[in-house]
Amino acid sequence: MSSKKFLFVVQAEGRGHLTQAIALYEMLTRSGHIVTAVVIGSAKGKEVPAYVKERCKVPVLSIDSPHFVKDKHNRGISITRSIVYAIKNIRKYYQSICFLKDAVHHHQPDVIINFYEPLTGIAAALFSLPVKIISVAHQYIYLHPDFHFPKGSSNRDQWLVKYYTKLTAYRSNRLLALSFYQMDCMDYRRIKICPPLLRKEIAQQEIFKGKYILVYLVNAGYMKNIISWHKENPDMEIHCFTDSPAVKGKWQYAEGLYFHALDDRKFLYYMANAAALATTAGFESVCEAMYMGKPVMMVPVENHFEQWCNARDAASCGAGIYANHFDLTQLKNYISKHVNVAEKMINWVDRAETILIQAIAELFVDESDFVPSAHTVEALEMR
Repeated sequence: MSSKKFLFVVQAEGRGHLTQAIALYEMLTRSGHIVTAVVIGSAKGKEVPAYVKERCKVPVLSIDSPHFVKDKHNRGISITRSIVYAIKNIRKYYQSICFLKDAVHHHQPDVIINFYEPLTGIAAALFSLPVKIISVAHQYIYLHPDFHFPKGSSNRDQWLVKYYTKLTAYRSNRLLALSFYQMDCMDYRRIKICPPLLRKEIAQQEIFKGKYILVYLVNAGYMKNIISWHKENPDMEIHCFTDSPAVKGKWQYAEGLYFHALDDRKFLYYMANAAALATTAGFESVCEAMYMGKPVMMVPVENHFEQWCNARDAASCGAGIYANHFDLTQLKNYISKHVNVAEKMINWVDRAETILIQAIAELFVDESDFVPSAHTVEALEMR
């Protein structure tokens, strides 16, 4: 058999898993393999981002999936509200699980690539899906014995995030843990440490040391903080990307303060020309900034333990600093002290295709049956 068939299932909380799926889609299709469809798990009524449909030239389908519910201030997450919402919608989630089972039957993939969607693990448990499963996400690093949670984290939070992470990967044949850095032990049982999956556009950006601060807000409730800070620091230009439904395209709030609707390519362009990035501590945005050599200030979403860990983990390997609030003065003062780690990150990211294609090939008895891309062959020959 000259190629394999893949079905993607993607958790759409934030944009990280979606952009990772796009990157892997391009790697696999470049190798001559087939992605039959992309199933996106999202909140009810949440539209599939246009850039996903544009980049993935296959059916892109949407299912209802559990997700974090924001607090009343639209700044953090509410665990209680999230649990109550999930219980109320359990019947819809069961329908989504059945949809996944039917999608496997219809598309007949050789492999499901699961980007941290919990319903994939539940479907595998309920229906014993007759297909290999590979789960891909940064969070799988929590299950690796060489990863140590930051000081100050509670045993309860550690247990909860590990339990949920195991649920998403139930019956997975392989777990690909995307990491900010390499580890001494790259393979542990089913877990393989892998570089970040960044889109090809990031390597195509021309990098400049700009004068403005770029801000990325998952939760629009933080917009007030940015506005307040800019009123006290009107000399600093700020470009802020946010999920606020009130922002369409580009909106100039005041002289030197601009809000933008989420747009993946536009965001990369502004990052390439920024002096620094202030962001909630999502894995993907921080990796992109490190790749471009931009200083980062990470402000974890309130009550979001994963982001709390991300901020400290990324800071420890040179990404920048972390803070509890969007006080951009801290970032402004840090810029001149930042040590550029771009070269190290670029070298790590450049190994992604080789490592991931090899990890997928290992699932098959005859690895020669899995067709690598020319890029992968070249990388293997250089090793």
